[in-house]
Order: sequence, then C-alpha cells, then structure tokens
Amino acid sequence: MPRRRLSTALPLSLLLPLALLASACGGNSAAGVSSGDGTDGKGSLTLNVGDQKGGSEAVLRAAGELDDLSYQIKWSTFSSGPPLLEAVNAKAVDIGGVGNTPPVFAAGAGSRITVVAAWHGTSQGEAILVPHASELTGTGQLKGRSVAVAQGSSAHYQLIASLEEAGLTLDDIEVKYLQPADALAAFTSGKIDAWAVWDPYTSQILQGRQGRVLTTGEGVVNGLSFQVAAPSALADQEKADAIADYLERLRRAQDWVYEHPEDWAKVWANDTGLPYEVALASVKRTNASRVPVAVDQPLIDSEQQIADAFTELELIPGEVDFAQYVDDRFNGDLPPSTSAPRVYKES
Repeated sequence: MPRRRLSTALPLSLLLPLALLASACGGNSAAGVSSGDGTDGKGSLTLNVGDQKGGSEAVLRAAGELDDLSYQIKWSTFSSGPPLLEAVNAKAVDIGGVGNTPPVFAAGAGSRITVVAAWHGTSQGEAILVPHASELTGTGQLKGRSVAVAQGSSAHYQLIASLEEAGLTLDDIEVKYLQPADALAAFTSGKIDAWAVWDPYTSQILQGRQGRVLTTGEGVVNGLSFQVAAPSALADQEKADAIADYLERLRRAQDWVYEHPEDWAKVWANDTGLPYEVALASVKRTNASRVPVAVDQPLIDSEQQIADAFTELELIPGEVDFAQYVDDRFNGDLPPSTSAPRVYKES
C-alpha cells in the first residue's frame, strides 16, 4: 500500500451516554434520527439542520447565536454521521455537521452531498489506546495483536495510516470491528489489546486511568470536520443565503468555545450525559482547537487520500473523485485548510 501520510474499570452507567456519541466520526451505523426536536427563529424560510447529540444546536445556543435568527431552523438529531448524510441525500435535511470520513463513504455511495465548510483541529483525541499494564510501547508492536475500531470511522483511517507509518497493514493485526460502546466494554475488560478511537472516548479512558495512548493521529490524519449541504438547498438562493448566515454563526460559536472552554464543557456534559471532567478534558484536547478554514485544494487532496485508502481496501465500491463533492462559495477570507489548529490556553 502506498504511503498516505497527511501533512497536515469505568461505571456501566457511562456506557449509554457515550454510546450516544458515536458521533460525527462514527462509521457504518444503522442508527437513525430523532426528528421534530425543535425549531428556532422566525420568518417564512425554514432551514432543516441535521445535528448530533451535543453538536451544533448545543454550541450555538450556548454561544447566544440563536437569539436573532431571521429564518427558522428546524433541528433533527442523528446518532451518527452516516444516517445524517443519508438524510442530506434524501433532501430531508438541508445541512449538517460530520467528521472527515462519512462524506467519503457517502461520496462512494454516489450520494448527493456537498461539503460547504470545514474546521481544522488537533488530532490528539484520535488515538490508539492500550491498557496501562500493556507491554506495547510503539505502533510497530501491534503486529499480531487485536485492535478494536469502528468500521468506516475516522479512527479506522487513523489506524490504517498509523500502521502504515510503522510499516504494517491491517493484515498484520487482528481487527475487531466494534462500535464504541462494545469496544469500550471489550477494552476495559481486557478482551482486546488496543482500541483505535476518538474523543470523548479517548478522554474517558485517560481520565478514568483505564489506559494510555500508544499513538495519536497528529501528523497522520487531517483533523478536519465538515458542514455538508444538500445540492438542492444550495440551488435555492434563499436557502443558500440562510446557509451562509448559519455557517458564520457556527464559526463565531467555535470562537466562543475557545474563549470559554469550561462553560462549553458544562453545557456539553449536561447535553450528552458525559461527566464534566471528561467533557472538559475533551474540550481542552480537541474541541477548543478547531479553527474555521477554507474548502480548498489541499482539503480535497487529503480527503481524496482517505477515499483512495478505503477504495483500495474494497470498503468503498469504486473510485471517488472528492472534488465533485465540494463547494467553495462560502470560503470568504478564511485561512487555508492547512492552517495550524488553535492551542488551548489555560485561563
């Protein structure tokens, strides 16, 4: 496989709240949507927004960005990225937020989706975790070991790329395709040697002193997350204008998260059921770092690398031309997608 380096014991009660966070990074999930979750704003135009638990609605509300809408937002909450993008494809949702891998799989399925906005954050929360007592000290030592990962998730690609860095492939390890709740139980009970996962699961394990980091995605994966719109909504000028306004609000809300990490952690913990300490650790490690960036050629190239990797593994049917699934009209004067993430500053 050619190299694809991209430059740029826990209480059982925690399993259910975190199972709800098989979120934007999540892979092939059959879970769907909880619709009719509420409407904000006023006016004759309604923007149908797909969201995930503790996602866009929560951060916009916490940041005060839903107070003066000249249009309505109707929220629909999804369990993960793939079903959200299925709704975008079906025109049931105009726009929604996901991680860096669900758009690749949607594109591979020929879905009608368009990436319209991006954020670049650190990949410290994208980690391969091992138990504290593990003898493993490097990725190369994973050969012959069992590693859990959610198939088709951002962690799946991070595992592939990290193995590649160590001269290994998926064939060199025993892959256990498990969704996060099952992987969490397997990891904490010692049934697997390692777990490739993302925040807040990474923070949960580290805060609970249940394991340590073998390696992270820093310097290996792209750290991108997206807002993805339906082409039909983009073709409607009124909706396109509302999308432009919505994206600006999301960008301002991300600035608020960076300036108020403790406040956001409280809101996020309350919205998802995460313990506050886990939420705060995840905010500091991952969430607060995100900076709005342009949808540009380097972004397309890095997503193309992910698509090519999954095509080669025959997890996507056929080749994907990711450039056909982006729209840069909302870039404005945003910095390039390769811009460094923000570093969390202690208050």
